[in-house]
Amino acid sequence: MYLLEKFLEKAIRTGQLVVTDYDGTERSFGPGTGDYPPEVGGRPGPIRIRLTNKKAANHIVRYPQLGAGEAFMWDWLQVEPPHDIRDMILFVTMNAKRLGSGSLKPKGPVRKALQKTIAKLDGINLRASARKNAEHTYNLTRELYERFLDEDRQYTMAYYREDPFNTSLEQAQMDKKAHLAAKMYLKRPEDNGGKPMKVLDIGCGWGGFALYLNKMYGCEVLGVALAPDQIAFCQERAKELGVDDQVKFALCDYRDVEGEFDRISSVGLLEHVGTIHYPQFFEHTNRLLKKDGVMISHCCGRSGAPGFTDAWTRKYIFPGGYIPALSELVTQSERYRWQVTDVEAMRFHYSHTLEEWYNRTVMHEAEITAMYDPQFYRMWLFYLAGAEQSFRNGTMVNWQVQYVKDRTAIPMTREYIHEESARLRAVGEVPGWRFDPGLKEAAE
Repeated sequence: MYLLEKFLEKAIRTGQLVVTDYDGTERSFGPGTGDYPPEVGGRPGPIRIRLTNKKAANHIVRYPQLGAGEAFMWDWLQVEPPHDIRDMILFVTMNAKRLGSGSLKPKGPVRKALQKTIAKLDGINLRASARKNAEHTYNLTRELYERFLDEDRQYTMAYYREDPFNTSLEQAQMDKKAHLAAKMYLKRPEDNGGKPMKVLDIGCGWGGFALYLNKMYGCEVLGVALAPDQIAFCQERAKELGVDDQVKFALCDYRDVEGEFDRISSVGLLEHVGTIHYPQFFEHTNRLLKKDGVMISHCCGRSGAPGFTDAWTRKYIFPGGYIPALSELVTQSERYRWQVTDVEAMRFHYSHTLEEWYNRTVMHEAEITAMYDPQFYRMWLFYLAGAEQSFRNGTMVNWQVQYVKDRTAIPMTREYIHEESARLRAVGEVPGWRFDPGLKEAAE
């Protein structure tokens, strides 16, 4: 308990955290005054936690990248009502941020170097390991994702154009799709010589964005991903909507895709590619895209220098995952003759998205626990709350980067993005709606 106490004594400078050790010993940290983060549900402190195992405190300090998450998963760390694990994580990281230290991080050059080496090795995603990693994350039961995602199953950042506290997750996800589609500068068949554009959607998830592009532009889309149940679900959706002749989904590594495409999208993909494979990604996508094509990438990112993925996330949630710095994306793309024509840093949108996912998970505690077990449920809560703090109190952002091969492929100014996004939002998304050129005039 000694080392954990030293950290908390230094870190908690506002509010109060009360820790009860396994033997009943109670310690308070912080002055008991000061602002509590508004995200902590309007519930002032003190925040009380209980360590139920004599190994808990040492485990948290000894394994700073794993300890707190595992202690909570194993029920060694309990947060007493009315607060919960999200409150605790946001409270501690808010204090740590003010202190100037992000969290309990590995100390010393040797340990830091070891962590980076492990993270780089874990990021080697050969075809077999890439599929295994994708299945680990995305082949969980469909029912799990139904419990906390929006109706379209968008498992990436939502875009909050308005007040996030008065915007539904469904609306924010719809606005995200419109924002991304506008950056792709797509053309409808009547504006493209009567031919539908061909789009490749790499890492297509549950198919929502691919189906959206077809609805709004009448384009032909190929979506590829590595999780079998995801692809099966996508194919079921396309068939149910009667567009399986226009929107096709394949259980396929993007490195095996052949052909030529007018547009390429990758939403939430680059986090799973692995830095060692960035050259392969940019080389292959460059080969697949037509000369006058556009590629849009949306991914989680770090706002500072390159780093490494924490051990808990690598082990339990996203094996093989890595969140890139902008410098890594730009430097690698330049080697393969890409031109970066637009970059947008989305700072707090994901924190609001994750907050809503967390709340919906809590609403369905009984069902999720029945699907898996209490330990899985606690793991999922820790994952969502920990990710939220990274975007709220940490340095994580989302990068939206637009790439072209020929700089004449898009207009000179960005007005087209705002105008097209507004047009798409005016049309809206009606379930089952199919492309109709007449809607273009109606929307205008």
